[in-house]
Amino acid sequence: AAGSPALQELYQLGQAQSAWQRWQWEFRHRQQPSMAEQLTDGLLRIGVQDYLDGIFMLANLETRAKEDPAPDPGYLQWRQHPGYQQALYPLAYLDAIQQWSPQRRLNPLLVIGLMRQESRFQANIRSVAGAIGLMQVLPETADWISLQAGLKTYQLEDTKDNINLGTWYLDYTHRTYNDDAMLAIASYNAGPGNVDQWVKKIPPSNPDAFVEAIPFPETNTYVKSVLGNYWNYLRLYNPQIKQKLLQHQTQT
Repeated sequence: AAGSPALQELYQLGQAQSAWQRWQWEFRHRQQPSMAEQLTDGLLRIGVQDYLDGIFMLANLETRAKEDPAPDPGYLQWRQHPGYQQALYPLAYLDAIQQWSPQRRLNPLLVIGLMRQESRFQANIRSVAGAIGLMQVLPETADWISLQAGLKTYQLEDTKDNINLGTWYLDYTHRTYNDDAMLAIASYNAGPGNVDQWVKKIPPSNPDAFVEAIPFPETNTYVKSVLGNYWNYLRLYNPQIKQKLLQHQTQT
């Protein structure tokens, strides 16, 4: 990664804000950064909770590496580092997620994987359709949830309220489809009415075929992305799965 020894020391000591401020002075080639500079910029953005641009900067390095006949060897080495992978899949808002997930019978890593796709952890983001916040809850859906859950007041822009409402609805979609995560995720995006129609036409017993047959391109991509995020969070942060992967790698 790029950056002076002083900047790297600040980063390693967990002084993310100070490292970011120093980087503003050191970062010279903003229009055409080297791969090392882009890596540093992405990591530091994640450190100061600029998840939207930080994840973009890091993910874009994959594209650059594929297109470059001689990609930066330093980046190729860094790509294998757990810190790089964890920056791509950060544990943002974990405390609030863990507050509600047990009550909703949800794996916190599934919630955070869905949130990564919905909002890239941007608390004030609004979609074209009017969905708001970390878990992209529509105001009319929030009103319905609040009646079901007995919530008297809430603010969708408030991170805790948004996660409370979003996890309630994700639990509802799981209960609706007998804890089938694939159908629950599809329903979170497209609504239960659409999923009910698809289930009548395509048996969900073959998950791959079902996902490929989803007629809404957005929902098709959404389900794949959320499940992909979930797997990456599991392999990075679930001790049992990490151990099994290490055993498999050793055997092969």
